[in-house]
Amino acid sequence: MFRLLGDLARTVAALISHVVRPFHPAAPVDEVPEPAPEPASDHRPSDPEEPPAMAEIQLPQLGESVTEGTITKWFKQVGETVTEDEVLFEVSTDKVDSEVPSPVSGVLTEIRVPEGETVDVGTVIAVVGDGSATEAPAPAAEPEAAPPSAEPVPAAPAPSPEPEATAPEPAEPTAPAPPAPTPAPAPAAPAPAPAAATPAPATPAPAPAPVDQAPAPVAASPAPAEAAPAEVTAGKLLSPIVRQLINDYGVDPATLTGTGAGGRITRGDVEQAIRSGVATSPAAAPAPATPPAPQAEAAPAPVPQPEAAPAPAPAPASQPAAPPAAPARRAAPTPRSGTGDTFEPLNNIRRRTGEHMVMSKQTSPHAYTIVEVDYENVERVRRRHRESFREQEGFGLTYLPFISRAVIDALRDFPHMNASVGDGELVVHNYVNLSIAVDLDFEGLLAPVVHEADDKRLRAIARDINDLAARARTKKLSADDITGGTFTLSNSGSFGSYLVLPIINQPQVAILSTDGVHRRPVVVTDADGGESIAIHSVGLLAMSWDHRAFDGGYAAAFLREVKEILETRDWEAEL
Repeated sequence: MFRLLGDLARTVAALISHVVRPFHPAAPVDEVPEPAPEPASDHRPSDPEEPPAMAEIQLPQLGESVTEGTITKWFKQVGETVTEDEVLFEVSTDKVDSEVPSPVSGVLTEIRVPEGETVDVGTVIAVVGDGSATEAPAPAAEPEAAPPSAEPVPAAPAPSPEPEATAPEPAEPTAPAPPAPTPAPAPAAPAPAPAAATPAPATPAPAPAPVDQAPAPVAASPAPAEAAPAEVTAGKLLSPIVRQLINDYGVDPATLTGTGAGGRITRGDVEQAIRSGVATSPAAAPAPATPPAPQAEAAPAPVPQPEAAPAPAPAPASQPAAPPAAPARRAAPTPRSGTGDTFEPLNNIRRRTGEHMVMSKQTSPHAYTIVEVDYENVERVRRRHRESFREQEGFGLTYLPFISRAVIDALRDFPHMNASVGDGELVVHNYVNLSIAVDLDFEGLLAPVVHEADDKRLRAIARDINDLAARARTKKLSADDITGGTFTLSNSGSFGSYLVLPIINQPQVAILSTDGVHRRPVVVTDADGGESIAIHSVGLLAMSWDHRAFDGGYAAAFLREVKEILETRDWEAEL
């Protein structure tokens, strides 16, 4: 009976101990997560408040084919107030430079794309806030710093197991013992390897075996031997431009005699050596490496052996000496700025224009046709209407609207001039979009387009040309203003040029240069067929055209019609 009661008591005690123990680990587990959600709940309410206070400014789509742009200038800096529709930044694309207004009002809080960087359309380039958003990040950073301070506190009890780590410490003295012997044999092993490699070539001559041991250390010296010329060059006092010329043309400075102060090598000394061709490059120095053959014969003589020691060093260099011989001199070294030079990086429009023109020359077989035009018929009308036209329109009446009108009319009779070359086909356009080249104060060139010019008369064409030129110089053009052209006029005549051969504006097939008009004596014929000499306004029209689209006869006939229209049309009726 007592035994049964004792067993029952032990069972109850075991159950009590089993039930009570799980509560001890559970209590601290419940206590730890409770403070964790509290700071998280403090951060979350602030997050939804920040987005409404911020507005992301993206790079806009400035044309159908525009995929990227370069930020050329920021008109506002971080912290400055921006109003809606106020110019915020300037962007340059492969088609046009534009000033972009801000779509919202606020404070510029962040500029993500600095000036000069190119990004894709749609990229966030700046952030505009309401001014209060800048205060939010400060408190946000404080709670983030608080949790790390609380974390090291529970980490403090962690050192308690460190006494156990002290036990392996005595094992440390044993560890250094094995590493010490291991590295020692490692370098020793490679040393005999090269030594064994040197006797291999000496196998044909058993007698010089002891001599071969001497070149073994010499084999390790080629590196300093090759570095010797560099040290000689480094020891000389050379200006940057002189050093650049020496490197570009492979001139050995040891062969030059300096004529400057204290025997200093000047630019003239290097250029004289280059022109005379007597300067030798350092790569040519290993040429005397040919005596290795006689060295084998001189092996029995003990005296030449020390001189033969450097010979094996250039021997391996004689093999790579052949490749450097070809690029020893460059026909056109890359120019670099030096004393007296000014460094001006190419702007975006200059680089884009260059790329477009190079592509055009590679794409189209350019041919040229030139005619002389008597502008006296146009000049008389200009003189009579010059003042009244300026009063009515606000700008002067130049030759360009007359030439534009004549070209547009001639394109109706020569449609292949108003075309583009496609993939194995000529795309003839049934409308005329006339591109007019505009100079941007010598900083670049654009060709804005007079759209549907074939439906406009002279006065309307003059207005469009003036408007496009003004907006191009003030960077107010859109991408649509410079796309879709079918024929281009290059107006160099405003600068008094005599003859310019322009490059075709791809994908068009022709471009016409309107050169300067000058007063000259010409032969005129009266109604009765009599001839006389008179002073008229005369100029040239030069056209570059794509020989894939048509031939010279077609181009000449087109220019003949343009010439006839200018010389014979009743321009009074146009005005």
